[in-house]
Amino acid sequence: MVDFIKSAKKVLLGNKKKGYTLPTNNKLYPAQWNWDSGFIALGYSHFKLKYALDEIKTLIRGQWKDGMIPHILFHDLKTDYYPNHSVWACGNKIHSSGITQPPILAIITKLILDKNRINNKYKADFKKIVKGILKYHKWFIKFRDPNNSGLVSILHPWESGYDNSPLWDEPMSKVKIPKNLKYKRGDNKVVNPEYRPLDIDYDRYVTIKNHLRKNNYNPKKLYKTSLFNVVDVGFNSIFLRANKDLLKLLNTFNLKSKELESYISRSEKKIVKLFNQKKNTFFNIDLKNKKKINIPSITHYFILFADLEDKAFNNKIIKNLEKHSLKEKYLLPSVKSNHLKFEEKRYWRGPVWINCNWIIYQGLKNKNIKFANQIKRKTINLVKQKGFNEYYSCKTGKGFGASNFSWTAALFLDLMLENKND
Repeated sequence: MVDFIKSAKKVLLGNKKKGYTLPTNNKLYPAQWNWDSGFIALGYSHFKLKYALDEIKTLIRGQWKDGMIPHILFHDLKTDYYPNHSVWACGNKIHSSGITQPPILAIITKLILDKNRINNKYKADFKKIVKGILKYHKWFIKFRDPNNSGLVSILHPWESGYDNSPLWDEPMSKVKIPKNLKYKRGDNKVVNPEYRPLDIDYDRYVTIKNHLRKNNYNPKKLYKTSLFNVVDVGFNSIFLRANKDLLKLLNTFNLKSKELESYISRSEKKIVKLFNQKKNTFFNIDLKNKKKINIPSITHYFILFADLEDKAFNNKIIKNLEKHSLKEKYLLPSVKSNHLKFEEKRYWRGPVWINCNWIIYQGLKNKNIKFANQIKRKTINLVKQKGFNEYYSCKTGKGFGASNFSWTAALFLDLMLENKND
């Protein structure tokens, strides 16, 4: 009989470096990724708390002076990955990218603290981490919501974490690609190009990235001038939940932030307005082009993770979620499978992602335990049947992308062991 818990631990330890963990053990992602590390830390917390703490501490050490925590930290500079540290040209104490990723650190930190008894030595470490996270969240509020609306923007599809989603097709189509654009991508040489973004999409990613660099990653300036500026439901749902958890963490360590309290209140009121009652669907806002984006993405259901108090609203969203994946053998497809933008194999355009399942499961637990447990059970069985892959077909369960994927192993561990101390 296969010991799946042992196998999951083996994946994490196999990808571990000094103080951080690679998303996978091949050349596809040879660095430390922001929200990957959050999920990875949660996995470690079930069997090696020190490794979990090291993962987060290393990420915090890469924090910029203004508060941003980058989406990539380049600890090893010898890599063929594109874009690498020299392409980003961010001269900080740890070489990094010039953009961020979904801010899950507060959520993960709270979960770790809730599930573990922390000695005095670790308490000091965690207090320092919480202070860093607060600085990070203040950066979001100041620079990604300068109008104090209650909703933050992303300035590059890569910041969303679900990079190649059809959510970005419309605003990306407005990005003009310069004739002299030169770069050499390597991702489609490591894995099947059928799984990866198209060249035209990568051209636009690089064009946006080049604009950010040209403006020296100035957050104040770029909010107004970036070639891409989108208010995303999923990202803001994560941020709202993260702010709520951060507030609880601050209380734990006798820290305070009135700014955070008032921002949570604004976000609660504003995020529900991204739902069209008549059409019974969510939409993103393309601020750059002043348009609404309506794509049936699984990330819209991250709003359940935000733990809104409106039960009637939550129940409506849950009914929609059931319809999103009604006909699929494997839950949850990243894009509704009957939509014209759906692609079974391509990165974020249809496949099942374990981190999305985990986020939605966490959001459902206190709202519809039966449905939550169904997602949990099917997620665990998918990994057991098909292995620790980056993502999976919702039709066949076949694994795509990288194998030995760290966050898949980490979140599998969390789902398997979440009640071990109860």
